[in-house]
Amino acid sequence: MEPVSTIEGRAIPFGAKNVDTDVIIPAHWLKTVTREGLGRGAFETVRAQPGNVFDDPEFAGAPVLIAGDNFGCGSSREHAAWAILDLGIRAVIAPSFSDIFGGNAFKNGILTVALPQDQVDRLLEVAREHPITIDLENQTVTTPFQDRFTFEIDPFRKHCLLEGLDEVGLTLTRDAAIADYEKHQAQELPWLAKPMERAA
Repeated sequence: MEPVSTIEGRAIPFGAKNVDTDVIIPAHWLKTVTREGLGRGAFETVRAQPGNVFDDPEFAGAPVLIAGDNFGCGSSREHAAWAILDLGIRAVIAPSFSDIFGGNAFKNGILTVALPQDQVDRLLEVAREHPITIDLENQTVTTPFQDRFTFEIDPFRKHCLLEGLDEVGLTLTRDAAIADYEKHQAQELPWLAKPMERAA
């Protein structure tokens, strides 16, 4: 996955609370076997409403989504994270996230930033006309008006996002140690490497 360090640009001021994964990507989009193109179905019911923020040209290509409390609740579908990523969104800011969505977002390189409601409200206000900046290294969200909000993140998740390491990438960082272990195992337990004999 792509490393996440600084995310700067317009933010979609969505703000809705209790947005579940069926709102993020409706069930009839789950038949696909690829992650590509899911952005077309992202927030489909919201986008069916005239004047919605997702189809506002002002926020085209925005890398940040600002949402309300309990974002990503509902089912565990990983397609929700895939759809958000396919929209070009690299970070979601909200007062809280469902645990499963937070895990799926992290595994797909999406930064979830939890901030108090009053700070989210301020960002929703600023985002209507101005960009915001998320600095993962320093764990801050800033605006052009000197707002500076700090957020917490698990150190392991921070490391993985900064380095662009998914589960496969993490395993590959241990490639030398794995090869060394396999070499010693072959020397000390050679019978494990022998093919099993089939019974007659």
